[in-house]
Amino acid sequence: MIGAFEVGLIYGVMALGVYLTFRVLNFADLTVDGSFTTGAATAAMAIMAGWNPVLATLAGFVTGFIAGIITGLLHTKGKIDGLLAGILTMIALWSINLRIMDGANVPLLRQETLFTPLRDAGLLGTWAGPGILTVAVALLGLLVVWFLNTDLGLSLRSTGDNGPMVQSFGVSTDFTKTFTIALSNGLVGMCGALVGQYQGFADISMGIGLILVGLASVILGQAILGQRRVWMAVIAVIIGAILYRLIIFAALRVGLDPNDMKAITALLVVVALLLPRWKGMSSRFKRSPSVPAAAIAAPDTAGADGVTEPLPAGKES
Repeated sequence: MIGAFEVGLIYGVMALGVYLTFRVLNFADLTVDGSFTTGAATAAMAIMAGWNPVLATLAGFVTGFIAGIITGLLHTKGKIDGLLAGILTMIALWSINLRIMDGANVPLLRQETLFTPLRDAGLLGTWAGPGILTVAVALLGLLVVWFLNTDLGLSLRSTGDNGPMVQSFGVSTDFTKTFTIALSNGLVGMCGALVGQYQGFADISMGIGLILVGLASVILGQAILGQRRVWMAVIAVIIGAILYRLIIFAALRVGLDPNDMKAITALLVVVALLLPRWKGMSSRFKRSPSVPAAAIAAPDTAGADGVTEPLPAGKES
């Protein structure tokens, strides 16, 4: 269970990226399936070349950011549908990732990574590990909340809410969309770099189906905690990533086949999407029918033949 907490916190970085496009920008971006692996591949090759793990992780963020820029430009300047633009970039990144790694897999077991000091100190696998990761991810979440409340962040949020209105104020929605998609994939790429260092290798297939994991984290967390405030939404997506990993951990412990995990993830997303609707239906059934106040206050002026008679002069209400 401790390992599930650790992995869930690391994937919380990815969930923050998906939150920016899916909730803030209202944009379904499939680039994350490729940019996640791009970040892991970049960090792995940088560490193999002797880079500091911190710089290697930042390099994973930069390559993910560039991947997001490509998707954003295809959508805004190329006028390609957002879903198709993400798919095109994701497919291209498969070949690019193979070029970066010069193969399908890069091992990091004998290399110095960000998690090597924690492993050497015996902190990973104990509750101290999730505690340290919680602080790091919480700081990143606070940074995202602060950014979304700046002038640029408010313009990004406004673009997702009402793009034409923002454009009427002179804001370039092409820039805000491209920057949001790039920042989202930058966080996803950084998460890929962290996951690759945590598990000790980068693999070409590690990002397959990741968009579903991100959506499950965002939707599951916000279905439980809500999203009335930005800080609440950010906390919700991080908690959603942890809950998702705990659910997967529980599913494996009860003996479910690991090959069924994708189906379980899809089922989680469906349940999280339907949960608010179920809550609304239950509250509607509990609500007892009431007589309108106007019907009680108004006098019955219908005659015996069912025709409404006019009120006497001076009695109009």
